[in-house]
Amino acid sequence: MNIRPPADLLCTIPAAALLALAAALLAAGCGRARTSAGQGGPAVPVQIGRARLQTLPITQSAIGAVQTLRTVAVKSQVDGVLAQIHFREGDEVQAGDLLITLDRRPFENNLRSARADLANAHAQAEHAGVEAVRYQQLDQQQAISKEQLSQLLTDVETTKAQVQAREAAVANAELQLGYTEIRAPIAGRTGQLNLHEGALVKANDAGFTLVTINQLSPIAVAYAVPEASLASLRAALAAGVVPVTASPHDGVGKSVEGRLDFIDNAVDATTGTILLKAVFANADRALWPGQFVDIVTRLGEETNAVLVPAAAVQTGQRGSQVFVVKPDRTVELRDVQTGRSANGLTVIRAGVKADETVVTDGQLRLVPGARVEPKLLAAPGDGVAATTEAATPKAGS
Repeated sequence: MNIRPPADLLCTIPAAALLALAAALLAAGCGRARTSAGQGGPAVPVQIGRARLQTLPITQSAIGAVQTLRTVAVKSQVDGVLAQIHFREGDEVQAGDLLITLDRRPFENNLRSARADLANAHAQAEHAGVEAVRYQQLDQQQAISKEQLSQLLTDVETTKAQVQAREAAVANAELQLGYTEIRAPIAGRTGQLNLHEGALVKANDAGFTLVTINQLSPIAVAYAVPEASLASLRAALAAGVVPVTASPHDGVGKSVEGRLDFIDNAVDATTGTILLKAVFANADRALWPGQFVDIVTRLGEETNAVLVPAAAVQTGQRGSQVFVVKPDRTVELRDVQTGRSANGLTVIRAGVKADETVVTDGQLRLVPGARVEPKLLAAPGDGVAATTEAATPKAGS
């Protein structure tokens, strides 16, 4: 610093005062120089994390919609009057449980009529058989004509056919009577009931459903991923079970674990994605049909990767950069090569080694060589938080 006071002022100031003024100006200039270099100023408080050597899962994230594996629209197979309902809306039912009973009386009458016709047919068949035997004996005595015998034998076969027809009619009447008891075809949860006691039910009405049953356990989630992930997905599925995690889209509730079950046979040319389905046991009904969930598909893992908290990586003019805390509590700015990020962690390919300390917050106040006052932040991968003294690098360690 070059400061020149006016000449007339120098003439009036004693020599000792001039020397003191020069020394003060020199000290102030040196102090500013040290502060600007980051060596003598106050320490900057920062939060730190530790670079760890860990295994990072390779994942694919997406948004999926929960779907039932089986849905049944329950309809009546016969016309009738609804007599009794055996469940409540929203009940969990098992396959074969009785849901609805129709008025049985018309079908019971039809069954009795069919059984009477069957008994009549049996009687006629028995009579025709007896007559055929008697006329065969007369034919041996040449007491009747061949034409009469042939007609009797035909009557025997006709009455046998009538018996079979009446047996089929009885079986059909029994089947119709059985249809008056409408049972659950699958296990699941019932929806809204659309008719009540006394209502007339039409058989197989295409536009009407008595109740819908959705299977909730197990259940599926359908989601789409970019076609670029197809090769990794197929390789992971060929290697074994591919774990899939589903989390509520609104963030409320717990995550559930399932497995990848289906990869569609074609890529959607419009969106460039491929449809996948994962299956979940869903024993606790955490997933509900129609619900949107966040899906994470685990395709593998990267072992022995150097991981740092994602907040430690900053973007500079030369790319990704990280402030590293040295043992003397000064910082060094390093250019790094980054890899994937997951669960709040970023892979560092080059630039930072395992067990080095990095700055995760407060980078805007730092310059290379600045002194810092580290405060440990419990970041992903750091495990149990330690004290500042235990986590801060010591000089000479």
